[in-house]
Amino acid sequence: MKKELWRQLIHASGVFIVFLSYILPPKFLIILCVAILAFVIVVFRLDHHHHIPFFSTIFRIAKRDEDERGFVYFFIGIIITLSIFQFNMSIANAAILILLFGDSASTLIGRRFGKIRLPFQSRKTLEGSLAFLVVGVVVSLTQLPLIPALAGALGGTLTEAYSPIDDNVPIPLISALVMSAVIYLV
Repeated sequence: MKKELWRQLIHASGVFIVFLSYILPPKFLIILCVAILAFVIVVFRLDHHHHIPFFSTIFRIAKRDEDERGFVYFFIGIIITLSIFQFNMSIANAAILILLFGDSASTLIGRRFGKIRLPFQSRKTLEGSLAFLVVGVVVSLTQLPLIPALAGALGGTLTEAYSPIDDNVPIPLISALVMSAVIYLV
């Protein structure tokens, strides 16, 4: 569990992207995320053959044995979300926050306290999904009113629970899409 806590703290550290969105234009933020992703990929590959101070230690602490590419999907999800939803940075930021904190909460709570398995998904728990929903609503309320925040968090919760692919890509996209629909169509 300690390894997973470190992993989720690193996951949540992506909040710097939201903070930077208040001072950087979206296009520059996208370029910065692409540059960070490229840098991490290079360092990750070098780490397979060489010890790289600081980074090798982080990789050892936070890497899941079965998942070497989660960080790639994480940044791809954020980059695509910023690219599509840059017309409303409150929506983009809320979706990114839902990914950062909702996903982390669901993992930590689900693994520690999860007892009730979700229907049609034996690896996920009701407790983890409820943690995702609550945390997702709270963090998205920093960007949006209650109804779009709740709708986006619910969309992210269902995506996290039932996505057939790595959830780091579809969570922010589905959350932002649902919030956009509520804001612009309802």
